[in-house]
Amino acid sequence: MVIKSLKLKNYRNYDLLDLQFDPATNILYGDNAQGKTNILEALYLSGTTKSHRGTKDRDIIQFGYDEAHIETIVEKRGINFQIDMHLKKNSPKGIAIDRVPIRRASELFGIIHFVFFSPEDLNIIKEGPAGRRRFIDLELSQLDKIYLNNLSNYNRIINQRNALLKDLYTQRHLIETLDIWDMQLALYGAEVLERRRAFIGQINSIISDIHFKLTGGKERITLSYEESIGELSLEDALRKNRERDIRMKSTSAGPHRDDICFKTDKGLDIRRFGSQGQQRTAALSLKLSEIELVKQKIKDTPVLLLDDVLSELDKHRQNYLLDSIHDIQTMITCTGLDEFVNHRFSINKIFHIKNGHAANAN
Repeated sequence: MVIKSLKLKNYRNYDLLDLQFDPATNILYGDNAQGKTNILEALYLSGTTKSHRGTKDRDIIQFGYDEAHIETIVEKRGINFQIDMHLKKNSPKGIAIDRVPIRRASELFGIIHFVFFSPEDLNIIKEGPAGRRRFIDLELSQLDKIYLNNLSNYNRIINQRNALLKDLYTQRHLIETLDIWDMQLALYGAEVLERRRAFIGQINSIISDIHFKLTGGKERITLSYEESIGELSLEDALRKNRERDIRMKSTSAGPHRDDICFKTDKGLDIRRFGSQGQQRTAALSLKLSEIELVKQKIKDTPVLLLDDVLSELDKHRQNYLLDSIHDIQTMITCTGLDEFVNHRFSINKIFHIKNGHAANAN
């Protein structure tokens, strides 16, 4: 699987952009705030319908315009696909595959598969559980359309249930409708939980050896999925916490409150007691495991988007990362080319990004 080209129109700081990518390694270098990450964002959006930054469509469109356009050409198993995406300020985005409009965004999933790696990902261990849940959801939503549907329904019902909990403060008679939302929440939540548990199990089968090599044979790590409902079913947890939820005006247990625990083979909880080096190494192990798992699941290689990550890693971890991705198409942003000097990692195409323009620098 490779991205052959990307065209942008009125997208962030790009009036017009037309890039032809190499199927191996592509470097986008330039000073900060020139638009390097915007290119990776557009690629990711074209495959997932969402910005990795969580940005709304209207904030991506260039100032003074009502629409932005992304065109991506993908080659998958010898077949080309053209993905067109129209971002609109005041209405939902329009998406077409090979010039045929699709009705549901989920129809796009499965054509391209991206793994996005940014400096923020290196902090996924030490920061709050929301980022770790987001990691699971972003990856599973690309791998599994059923999961995406269940998660979307779960999130929709959580919002409706929380709105009802707030209304109960002044309209207590509405409590009779809470059972309906709880029944639906338990239904979709159970599906989300089952798939997340399986995903963590699959990552566990990969991450231990990767982490062992990254640490020079010093330690292995294991992930466990921590459920806010404990040993209860989601249905029982909702029932048990009902009065508390009404008092707090929010839903206190469920997949939206879960977390991932990272422990060394000596039992150390890396989130709470690991050094910064241990936390960053565990984060790198997690991303490398994600790449390997995707390869296994889709029987193909994903496209890797590395957003200025190399500058955050020491030489040993830089080398390990670069050696691990030699067989997949990679887009790497950086402020200079020093990271690649004297490294055996080959660079196939170089773009200099400056003020919303890209020049071929090979």
